[in-house]
Amino acid sequence: MATQIKHQHKYSDAEWQARQELAACYRIFAMRGWDEMIYNHITVKIPGEDHTYLINPFGMHYNEVTASSLIKIDRDGNKLDLDNPWHVNPAGLVQHTLFHNNVPGAHAIIHAHTTATMAVCALEEGLLPTNFYAASFVGKLGWHDFEGITVREDEGQRLLANLGNHQVLMLRNHGPVVLGKTLPEAFHIFFLLQRACEVQVATLGMGKPVMIPQSVTDAHDRDTPKMRVGGIRRGQLEFDAMIRQIDRTDRSWRD
Repeated sequence: MATQIKHQHKYSDAEWQARQELAACYRIFAMRGWDEMIYNHITVKIPGEDHTYLINPFGMHYNEVTASSLIKIDRDGNKLDLDNPWHVNPAGLVQHTLFHNNVPGAHAIIHAHTTATMAVCALEEGLLPTNFYAASFVGKLGWHDFEGITVREDEGQRLLANLGNHQVLMLRNHGPVVLGKTLPEAFHIFFLLQRACEVQVATLGMGKPVMIPQSVTDAHDRDTPKMRVGGIRRGQLEFDAMIRQIDRTDRSWRD
């Protein structure tokens, strides 16, 4: 409550809630070892505003990010927090602005360079149906060939075309982009993808994997929604559990 009072003169309640949720997500990624020094991005739209979103300050480690340090961006990629001394990574601006502006329901976007997801993105066969987690992604991934650092706007239409109707775009030789209707949903999808890739990398290092047949992945896909508690958004229980974990050691992200 004290933190809310401190910032209520500057942010709406909706923006402050979005800031805290996103700051928490950065801390969770750092806790799980999914950060890449000062690079990569997690962004979230501000509810009730016209095409504005929040992104991490370039140069700040994920475990340093706080609600008030996040930078507000408009639909053209312009920085709106003029009193914030930090800059934004151009690669994040181009890619995230593109998806936020053009993909309906892209409320939250995660792009990370974890070893396991990058390894699978660099594999010719891509993600294989070799494990429980991978079964959730059969037929649900878009693939985009590597074109270098994503700072050129002309790549945008190809990115959108290759994403199609999927929530995950695997950038070959690079890493995944995960889109969610909420930040907890995007977090949950990324968690499942990370586990699928980790297990695949471990399995391929041991020998020839056993592939899950299409009939089983179809059944897995049909039955998965039955595991969700009614009325609770996808990923919310998992995300809340992770917030409790980071709060045990450091609550500074809330400021």
